[in-house]
Amino acid sequence: MSQIKQVTDTLKLLLKQHSITYRHIADVLDMSEANIKRVFANHSFSLERLEQICNIINLTLSDLFALSAKQQQEKITELTFEQEQELIDNPKLLLMAVLVRDYWKFEEIIEHYDIELHEAIRLMVKLDKIKLIQLLPNNNYKLLIAQDFRWISNGPLERFMEKEVLNRFMASKFDSEDCFRFYLRGRYSQTSIDIIQRKLNQLTKEAAELNIEDSSLPLNKRKHMGMLFAMRPWEPSLFEQFRKPSPSHSMPKPL
Repeated sequence: MSQIKQVTDTLKLLLKQHSITYRHIADVLDMSEANIKRVFANHSFSLERLEQICNIINLTLSDLFALSAKQQQEKITELTFEQEQELIDNPKLLLMAVLVRDYWKFEEIIEHYDIELHEAIRLMVKLDKIKLIQLLPNNNYKLLIAQDFRWISNGPLERFMEKEVLNRFMASKFDSEDCFRFYLRGRYSQTSIDIIQRKLNQLTKEAAELNIEDSSLPLNKRKHMGMLFAMRPWEPSLFEQFRKPSPSHSMPKPL
């Protein structure tokens, strides 16, 4: 990760901890909210602008750079098989992992889910033990997994998603508010396939960053959303049944 992006991510985290929104920053600096979002998205801070934003939370530039250096270690982008299996074996632990990944506060989890206080604490301790979070005083935590972490291929989480989630997810009619479904097929060169994959990866990262940015908003201002990005070599069986055998298949075998 570049140092500029690391500084930006550290600043975002500090602003979230102080419940400072882009709208608040825009009001203080007499700028539009769209411009503030663009500055953060592009990491295009001048030192003067960076200092102005730090002043909002009574932070010096030196403090910001020092905190950024402490957080330089990359977050986990893939769990181990054992970590995934432990989550699958305990549905409440899996739920807790999903909620902390979305930056729910401990009190919000207790309020909205049927998990009593001491059980929630035990679940947080387990998440700390398997290195998904670092448990802090007063049931606060530091997230140790990246927003765009990937499942192990054919691992416990992927098998669970295929069996319990994806079929039900795709069974929806996608005709209500905020729903979107689009299917596209074609024949592409390898160069074009590489470009599409790169754009999908970038969109995944941007969606993950927006989840972090929105985590400072109250729960009633956020919606649970599911997004599925998929691409693979494929032809519908309806079409495939009419395909002629390739010439190599029709040639007589040598004696």
